[in-house]
Amino acid sequence: MTATLAARWQGLWTGLGLPSPAGLLQALLDAYGEPQRHYHTLQHLGECFALFDTVRQLADHPLEVELALWFHDSVYDVHAHDNEARSSDWADRALRAAGLPTDACARIHALIMATCHDALPASNDARLLTDIDLAILGAAQERFDEYERQIRLEYGHVPQDVFERERAKILRRFLDRPQLYATAPLHLLLESRARSNLSRATRS
Repeated sequence: MTATLAARWQGLWTGLGLPSPAGLLQALLDAYGEPQRHYHTLQHLGECFALFDTVRQLADHPLEVELALWFHDSVYDVHAHDNEARSSDWADRALRAAGLPTDACARIHALIMATCHDALPASNDARLLTDIDLAILGAAQERFDEYERQIRLEYGHVPQDVFERERAKILRRFLDRPQLYATAPLHLLLESRARSNLSRATRS
């Protein structure tokens, strides 16, 4: 997978017309490989890119969406509540240093912050990015169940009863939304299965 991601990274910077920043790819790969991660890993990143490739034509700024995907979970500390902000800030610093235009950096920062999933996405690209990030909820049952196990491992320090109660609250908030996916193709592909997965998970 690392070789595939490296080729993708190089192609992205070629598309941007800029040299690939020295050391940045390895720093991102190292971040996604941190030992406390079980779901927010290169597996998740690869799944995001695979889905993005099928709906890339929906993006207004596809290269910016791709960069936002690279950085959206670049900081992941289960004890913190500002991972998205810290990931956005890293992206902003790194991409400005790499020569990306200021307006593009600002849009990417906003895209990453949209993955807080605490407000309706403000742009077409944010809707696409958040749909991709939440696609795991609409995965096949076996993969969804693996995802739930992976999240439990990431929160292994939390007592089981507390974890189950708080996890159910999070999943119910998604289930209570009138619509989980904002882009028509991903709504059609994922909505029904996501609701089935969430209903099953919150019953158990």
